[in-house]
Amino acid sequence: MTNALEVRGLRKSYGEKAVLKGIDLSVGRGDIFALLGVNGAGKTTALSCIEGLRKYDGGTISVNGRIGIQLQSAALPAHIKGAEAVELFARWNRKTADHSMLAALDTGSIAGKRYQEMSTGQKRRLHLALALICDPDIVFLDEPTAGLDVEGRISLHRYIRELKARGKTIVLATHDMAEVESLCDSIAILRDGRIAFAGTVIELTEKIGKHYNIQIRTDQGTETYGTGDIVASLTAILKSYQEKNAVIQDIRVDRGSLEQHFLKIAKGE
Repeated sequence: MTNALEVRGLRKSYGEKAVLKGIDLSVGRGDIFALLGVNGAGKTTALSCIEGLRKYDGGTISVNGRIGIQLQSAALPAHIKGAEAVELFARWNRKTADHSMLAALDTGSIAGKRYQEMSTGQKRRLHLALALICDPDIVFLDEPTAGLDVEGRISLHRYIRELKARGKTIVLATHDMAEVESLCDSIAILRDGRIAFAGTVIELTEKIGKHYNIQIRTDQGTETYGTGDIVASLTAILKSYQEKNAVIQDIRVDRGSLEQHFLKIAKGE
């Protein structure tokens, strides 16, 4: 098996409601991959099945290596200290904690702090440290930067890139499109229980086609237009403003965002 992860024909239903309707996806070794979808698309169910946390009805899941899972929340005792949690997980996995990894995640600052006293960002770092104790080949990260401040996000992104440089495969679940664009080698978009797109961010942009936003500010207000042809659209827009005797104060043109491209696929537009 050359890929870190391969899923073929994955199906899952809750009663009569089919949530996953035969999804196929592959994740290359050493890649950072994101599974995306609007709420209700089935991504949480898909990841839970892949992680082994939920039974599925049909299909195959092939995982090449050990996995580590960082969930959004953990059922840690309220009074357990950070260092105690690390030691406990290390013993469960018959491993010695990697202190260089713990230092990189700044877990020293929460070693003596009880879990109930930790901030959201501190809990995120602890959850990731616990997921990495078994030295996994594939790391699942569920909204890893949710609740983090800017400095915390930058620090965690840097560490995710370090994991990739060490040959780890990263599987992300996130709603942050800027995070996806910055980190990911490949993505897949779920829509109504099926894969609507799989490929790179660049391939997604090419699939949707070129899209630009033109924002024009005048003495009468600000308006934004979407177009695939800047020259023709801008010519027509400027002519209409001239006819209205509007004074143009500023013009801005930018490419459509990844979030716009994602929504076009995810919502079937």
